Amino acid sequence: MSAPSLICLPTGYRSRSATTADVTALHRLVTACEVELHGRAATGPDAIAADLGSPGVSLESDTVLVHDCAGELAGWGWVKGRRSTVHVHPRHTERGLGSLLLAWAEARARQSGSDRLAQTVSDSDQAAIALLGSRGYSRLVTEWLLEIAMPVEPEVPEPPVGITVRAFRAGDEQRAYQLTEDAFDEWQQRRKTYTEWAQHTVERETFTPVASPVAFAGDQMVGAVLSLDVPGNDEGYVERVAVRRDQRHRGIARMLLRETFRAFYRQGKRDCTLWTHSDTGALSLYERIGMTVRRSSTVYCKALTSSQF
Repeated sequence: MSAPSLICLPTGYRSRSATTADVTALHRLVTACEVELHGRAATGPDAIAADLGSPGVSLESDTVLVHDCAGELAGWGWVKGRRSTVHVHPRHTERGLGSLLLAWAEARARQSGSDRLAQTVSDSDQAAIALLGSRGYSRLVTEWLLEIAMPVEPEVPEPPVGITVRAFRAGDEQRAYQLTEDAFDEWQQRRKTYTEWAQHTVERETFTPVASPVAFAGDQMVGAVLSLDVPGNDEGYVERVAVRRDQRHRGIARMLLRETFRAFYRQGKRDCTLWTHSDTGALSLYERIGMTVRRSSTVYCKALTSSQF
């Protein structure tokens, strides 16, 4: 079964599927959108490569690129199961490309058997919010980007009794996968395979073991913070935080995060960021260690009918 086609593209535009050779162009597109909305770029090319290479994603069927007559990438869409992403370059807005890409994403999700589709949109992107509302999307969860300034080297508390801490090292991958996925099972819709998890964490070029401390009770990994150092970004970034359920409320997460902040500080970073959302219930934890909300996004969701594209 062939993927849905974009129809009624404005004059001068053409579409095709993405390939792995498009990572650089896609990175330029995504960062242009981020700079337009937030004044700075945050996404590294390895994040885009990880999305394109996710298990179960068919580039031919699950992606679409839109180029203008000069060959500039004007927009793109990506679908995986019930999740989608749509970006339109700031120079190509108000031409209907966002509506067409969103309609394509819905059609592809229906075709692949999904009964609903979700997309995350910055709360400052009023045009995207209006478009989603016009197509019947409703708010699902709130996400917050938190930050902490580090003008001086952060202090790190002593580990709780019976807990030891060290930096992530080769051989920790499977235990970190088990720990983080067990923790995230409490709110995520589905459990990731190891391959998918690793592509978005420890196998990324920006993964930073020295700023990724892990905690042990005996020989059992009970806590982990997995961090990234995105090129061209002067901030450290925390990708995952997890503590085993029976070890919570002992200060392990606070200690590991402070260890991460100190490691980034020693690498010359003076700020660190991370994302969390309302289903995790972790916002208060991050606020207690001195993090504040920089900006927010919302996940919008729509039930899909059997109607055709």
